[in-house]
Amino acid sequence: MKIFLTITLLVISNVFMTFAWYGHLKLREFKWFESLPVIAIILISWGIAFFEYIFQVPANRIGFRENGGPFTLLQLKVIQECISLIVFAIIANVLFQGQSLHWNHIAAFICLVAAVYFVFMK
Repeated sequence: MKIFLTITLLVISNVFMTFAWYGHLKLREFKWFESLPVIAIILISWGIAFFEYIFQVPANRIGFRENGGPFTLLQLKVIQECISLIVFAIIANVLFQGQSLHWNHIAAFICLVAAVYFVFMK
């Protein structure tokens, strides 16, 4: 159950993270947003990132082996990076129609999946 909960919280966290980091690039399409100063955009992104942390911190606490979870610190990090790229790829393809995946992106993703495999090897 802790595996499922950890991964679910990481996915939710990464959705917020992706919107905090890249959402403002899409919101530029709205006139009201385009005229905002950079500091306002930063504050909006921080506000979104707050929700990222609401899910990220518990995911790491629940998932960390020394807290009774199933994962080592390194495993948590590699899983988080894989989830981050999956979430990013989905959101980028949905929101940014001109940003498509190519063979080299898929090859890089396969390398990340291999990293997850290797980090779990005994």
